[in-house]
Amino acid sequence: MASTSPPTIQPAAIGASVTADYHNRRLTLVNDHEVRLSVMTGGFDWHSHPDSDELFIGVEGELVIEFEDRTCVLRPGEMLAVPRGVIHRTRPAAGRSVNLTVERTDAETRFIGDAPGASTDE
Repeated sequence: MASTSPPTIQPAAIGASVTADYHNRRLTLVNDHEVRLSVMTGGFDWHSHPDSDELFIGVEGELVIEFEDRTCVLRPGEMLAVPRGVIHRTRPAAGRSVNLTVERTDAETRFIGDAPGASTDE
C-alpha cells in the first residue's frame, strides 16, 4: 500500500505573502476541526461561537482579543483558547497581525451588536 506524506505548511511565509487588509483562509483540516490563517489590519466585530471553542495562535504582530471583562494581547508564539459561547472580538494591536485559529469545521458565528453586555438571546 502506497502512502503519501502530507505537505509542510508554513503559516509565517503564507502570512508574509498576503497584502490584503483582511485575509482568512483554511490551511488544513484536523479531524472535525480546521486550522485557519487570519491576516488583519482592522478589527473583527463582537461575536461568539455557540458550538465550538476557538484557539488563537500568534504568528506575526500582536493580536488584541477583547472580552466583556478584560483584554488580552497575544504575541507571536503565544496561544489562547476562547471557550464556546464566550463573547469576544479581535483586532491588531498596531498595523497588522497574523494568527492561526483552530475551531470546529463549519462552526457558527453569532454577531452580538456593538458593546459588551449586549444580549446574546437572538
